[in-house]
Amino acid sequence: MRRRRMVTLVTLAALGTATLGTAACGDGGDSGGGSGPVTLRLGYFPNITHAPAVVGVEKGIFAEKLGSDVKLEPKTFNAGPAAIEAIFSGALDATYIGPNPTVNAFSKSDGQAVRVVSGAASGGVALVVKPGITGVQDLRGKKIATPQLGNTQDVAVRWWLKQQGLTTTKEGGGDVTIVPQENAQTVETFGSGAIDGAWVPEPFVSRLVNAGGRVLVDERDLWPDGKFVITNLLVSTTFLKAHPDVVRRLVQGQVAANDFVNAKPDEAQQAISDAIGKITGKPLDLKLIKQAWPTLTFTNDPLPTSLTAGLDHAVDVGLTDPVDLKGLYDLSYLNETLKAQGKPEVVQP
Repeated sequence: MRRRRMVTLVTLAALGTATLGTAACGDGGDSGGGSGPVTLRLGYFPNITHAPAVVGVEKGIFAEKLGSDVKLEPKTFNAGPAAIEAIFSGALDATYIGPNPTVNAFSKSDGQAVRVVSGAASGGVALVVKPGITGVQDLRGKKIATPQLGNTQDVAVRWWLKQQGLTTTKEGGGDVTIVPQENAQTVETFGSGAIDGAWVPEPFVSRLVNAGGRVLVDERDLWPDGKFVITNLLVSTTFLKAHPDVVRRLVQGQVAANDFVNAKPDEAQQAISDAIGKITGKPLDLKLIKQAWPTLTFTNDPLPTSLTAGLDHAVDVGLTDPVDLKGLYDLSYLNETLKAQGKPEVVQP
């Protein structure tokens, strides 16, 4: 049976006080009163699912494509809500981000503040359980962790369980108890036996497997062609309108970064480990990156049907209201870049 992916909608309470439509150049426009370079502040997360961004920055791919008249200022974030808040407050011009905060930003601004200009990655999510759990029937009465109530993976597991005839509640009741907690904590609670499994993204899938777990559900198996959006490239509409050519070159950089990631996986994996070490003070284990790598597909296609389906799933499990996503995507620069390179264009919703 064809199933579609579930997208979560995390509440962004902080956005209520954010100022819309102010994201622009690094210091309010071209520096030096318009005579200097444009500043592009680009956000991303130091993790595997943001590999194109990490590699693009680390290998100088973005800098090369943007050119000498654009000053790149990379900024790292640990979660989507913080990156979106930076977009709304005018502190960020573009960011790599997951589907849930993408939808939230679009909805909170009545479709005005952001546009998706490219995809970046698909996959890398699974339900890992104790070895004694061999099927969905064994999940009744068990505790399953997710990263956050209402986040992408939280909606995913709730919607999947509902399709299997099992109930959940926001309060942790129902046939299966859902326990929202940070991924790092999940590794500990899984090892201690406090939870029976977790629906999480990489590299935590691999960490739980290495801790004795087994993959019960690889989310790729729930999607047509095994693909669903995990990371998009999002830009502020204010910056897009002010500097369309900079956005065009940023998209060219994204395509080039994905080309590098797919053509030179070993070099890309080492770059990710090194970059995460510089950012966090502790390199991500290269063996763990290699273990997780095959579960991800690095694609420029933002896979919009999976984002829309995910929103439907979030509505279905009662975690959000319907949202009109018309106008969210502007894939003109992506298709222009792909066409110039003789690559297949992607569908504009």
